[in-house]
Amino acid sequence: MAHLPQLKIPATYMRGGTSKGVFFNLTDLPQAAQQAGAARDALLLRVIGSPDPYAKHTDGMGGATSSTSKTVILSKSSKADHDVDYLFGQVAIDKAFVDWSGNCGNLSAAVGAFAIHSGLVDKARVPDNGIAVVRIWQANIEKTIIAHIPMTNGQVQETGDFELDGVTFPAAEIKVEFVDPAAKGAIFPTGNLVDELALPSDIVASSTLKATMINAGIPTIFVNAEDLGYQGTELQDDINNDEKALAMFETIRAYGAVKMGLIDNIEQAATRQHTPKIAIVAPAKAYIASSGKKITSADIDINIRALSMGKLHHAMMGTAAVAIGAAAAIPNTLVNLAAGGGARDTVRFGHPSGTLKVGAKASFNNSQWIVDKAIMSRSARILMEGRVRVPSDALA
Repeated sequence: MAHLPQLKIPATYMRGGTSKGVFFNLTDLPQAAQQAGAARDALLLRVIGSPDPYAKHTDGMGGATSSTSKTVILSKSSKADHDVDYLFGQVAIDKAFVDWSGNCGNLSAAVGAFAIHSGLVDKARVPDNGIAVVRIWQANIEKTIIAHIPMTNGQVQETGDFELDGVTFPAAEIKVEFVDPAAKGAIFPTGNLVDELALPSDIVASSTLKATMINAGIPTIFVNAEDLGYQGTELQDDINNDEKALAMFETIRAYGAVKMGLIDNIEQAATRQHTPKIAIVAPAKAYIASSGKKITSADIDINIRALSMGKLHHAMMGTAAVAIGAAAAIPNTLVNLAAGGGARDTVRFGHPSGTLKVGAKASFNNSQWIVDKAIMSRSARILMEGRVRVPSDALA
C-alpha cells in the first residue's frame, strides 16, 4: 500500500496570556481548509492530535488541556477600520470536534503580535518604537478587540518584566481592550441580573440555584461557591479529580445554556463545549496558589474558579475575565455582591494560579445594561515558528 508524504504547512506556535496555540495565516492553509467546513476541522484536529483517547496529545501540537488545544486563523481584515480578522477554534481533546462558538481572550493578546510579524498590518500603522495599535475583528463573536503591542527597533518586543500569574516567566506587557464585548444578543439573555436556575433535584436539594448568566467576552454562568459546598479557594485537583463534581458542573452548564438561549435542549451541550463557561464565586479569602504563592484576602476583591472544556482552569480564561469584569461593574450581580457590592470599574480576583485585575465600564441605557469595554493586561511571545506537518489524508 502506497503512503503519501506529509503536508508541510507554515505555522507559528505562540503563547498568549495563560494559553498557547497554533497560529496560521489563512492563505498558508491548504486550499480545502481555507473555507469553514469539514476539511478545515479535520486538519486542525490532526494538527492538535485529537481525538486522543489517551488524553495526552502525544501525536500532535496540543497539550491535552483546554488552555493548550487551541488554533487561530488570521487574515487581512475585510472590515473597515480593522487590520486583521481573527478566527479561533477550540479543539476538543477526546472528541473529533472543533468548537467555533466563542473567542479566546488569552490568545487575543498574541493576535496583534502575530499580525505584525506576518505583515498583515500596514507598515504605516506600525511605529519603529512605541506602541502599535492593532485593530482586530474577532470573527467568532463579531466584535472588535484593540491590542496595544510594544515595538522596539521595528520589531515586536516580546521580552520584558511584566509578570502574569499562571505564566512562569516575565515578558512584555500587552494591553488588550475588548470593545462592546457582549456577544450577539443582550448582556443578560434572560433579562435578569440573577436567575433561579431550575435543575434536577440530585444536583441541588432545592432544585434551583441562584445564577448570574452574562454574555460579555464569552457567555458565562456564575454561581455562588457556597451553594455548591465550595469555598471558592479550590485548586485544580480539588475539582478535576472528582468525577461527580465535574458531572454536576456540566449539568449546570447545560441547563444554563438552554436558559441563555444558546442551545435548544441540554443534549446539545455536548456539541458546544467551549461555551458557555461556568464559574463559582466567593468573597475574598486567603489561600495558597498552585505555585505556592500566598494570596491574602487583602490582595483580592473576590475569589473565582472557572471551568473550561469540562475541567477547572489552571488560571482564568481571558474571555471569562472579561465576563468577570463586566459582572463586577454591574450592581447586584452575584459577582458584584461577592466583591462587596456597589459601583466599581475594576476588580482584582483570585484564581488557582494567583490574581488578575480587569477593568470594565458599564452603563444603563434604554432599560438595559451595556458594557462599553473591558481592559486587561496580558503578554505573548512566539515559542516556535516554521512548518507543522500532518499526514496528507488529514483533509480526506
